[in-house]
Amino acid sequence: MVVFRTDPCGIVCVLITYISVLYADYVVIRHLVMPTLSDTLWGSINALGFNSVLFLLIFSHMRAVLSDPGIIPLPDTDIDFSDIHSGQKKVEKGGDEWTVCMKCETYRPPRAHHCRICRRCIRRMDHHCPWINNCVGEYNQKFFIQFLFYTGLASLYAISLVVVSWILDPMGEKSKEAKHMRIVHTIILVIECIMFGLFVIAIGCDQMQAVLHDETAVEHIQRKGPRKAKRPKISLLADVFGNGPMYTWLCPFYTHPIGPPGPSSTHVV
Repeated sequence: MVVFRTDPCGIVCVLITYISVLYADYVVIRHLVMPTLSDTLWGSINALGFNSVLFLLIFSHMRAVLSDPGIIPLPDTDIDFSDIHSGQKKVEKGGDEWTVCMKCETYRPPRAHHCRICRRCIRRMDHHCPWINNCVGEYNQKFFIQFLFYTGLASLYAISLVVVSWILDPMGEKSKEAKHMRIVHTIILVIECIMFGLFVIAIGCDQMQAVLHDETAVEHIQRKGPRKAKRPKISLLADVFGNGPMYTWLCPFYTHPIGPPGPSSTHVV
């Protein structure tokens, strides 16, 4: 199911993301590769390599933006919760502890939480991220982590090309105006890469820590702590990245069921 929120803050953040990516590509190709590496095979290799990373970044971001994060469907018929006065009530359903969301007026499975921006309950909701204009939940956390990874990789790649291009040809452009433009664009690119690079590395570390400790950001804030069941780290990673081979975990266009192997692995991403 394709999902797109009309949240103004989220839309602005998505636009900033794509503008920043396009600007980085422009500076790398026009002011770094073309003046210093255009006559060599390394110029073509780096241009292709950098754009390949940006393609994976954009594709994983689009999937994180448009994917269903794990929305709990609303009941077909109204359920009478008039006797419930508290915010949530625990019920037994299929041997698991379910709760009642008074805002959605429906039952929700364990570890599902209500998002005030999406106005729906989300399976294993971690947080609502304006940079993808969507919740990070059970069904799209994989794409969100991939987006963070490729953003960090693109930032490191761009900074490396800045260093290499200035070492190979400090003068660069022939005209004085072109030299000034190259300096200005390079400085802006480095600042952009440092800001976004440090940001995604910090968020990525938080995400991997949450996955390996089997604890979402919402659960951490609510101080519920890690789940009691202790499972191997590889199984926790498979919950997010799927049951396919490990080399496909960073592939945003690879589809496979998520979750531990078994009958419960029914959702395909």
